[in-house]
Amino acid sequence: MSCASATLAVWASAWLAGAAAPDDVLDALAPWSDAHDVLAADSASSALTGLPGPGERPTSLALLLAAVRRGGPRGHARLVLAAPGDVRGLPGPGGFSREATTTGEGVLFADAGFGVVPSPIADGVVRWTVYAVPDSGPVPEYVALNEAERELRGQVRNAAAAIADLGVARHRPGVREEIAASLRRRPRALWPDGMPPQALRVLQQADEVDAILSAAAGDDPGGALSASAAVARSDALRPIATAVRVARRAAVGEAVRVLVSVPRT
Repeated sequence: MSCASATLAVWASAWLAGAAAPDDVLDALAPWSDAHDVLAADSASSALTGLPGPGERPTSLALLLAAVRRGGPRGHARLVLAAPGDVRGLPGPGGFSREATTTGEGVLFADAGFGVVPSPIADGVVRWTVYAVPDSGPVPEYVALNEAERELRGQVRNAAAAIADLGVARHRPGVREEIAASLRRRPRALWPDGMPPQALRVLQQADEVDAILSAAAGDDPGGALSASAAVARSDALRPIATAVRVARRAAVGEAVRVLVSVPRT
């Protein structure tokens, strides 16, 4: 799971609250890709936001922020991290929910009436596709950050046990180095001043568990994993992946709450 959506959710919320400038949002997204562009998914989304639609030239993140400001000047963003069977936080059926589930992430600007989903379209280029969301759905499930952190810590132990039980280290002796290298390759996320320290800690822990998951989910050399073993592996890793999603949502939700609640002079 990428954290590009987490970065946009936090920084856009800070910007809407007056705690950041538009250029701060753009600078924070830069580590995730050399270039970003924006395109509305269909004519209805284009009409709602004033952004170019299918068949038109994509626009910039700066104009996406302008559309957010026009649609919901006092709102904030919601991070969506979904997966098949885990649709918490989604607004309901529609293009945004479908693509956010497929991609695994998205950002919902409920007050503006739309959501965006990032996906790589070329080497070094991420496209943020905009979807009209007329009904943002129920208030998302609240998970206390302390609770999410405890669960994530427990899943760290489970992830280590899963690697041992699944024989990942036996098939790939360098798996620990592989995990460390994966963490080093991740873009260095930038966060606003005033980010809650616990939220930062949980986001870092989630990255670490995510790297372990990626290593444990990788195919063994020669593709020797049987169908039954592959199912067992998937079953073992699923609750760990769920804990990562829950922890990231909780951390970003707490960061947004804190950043938008600070009085501005």
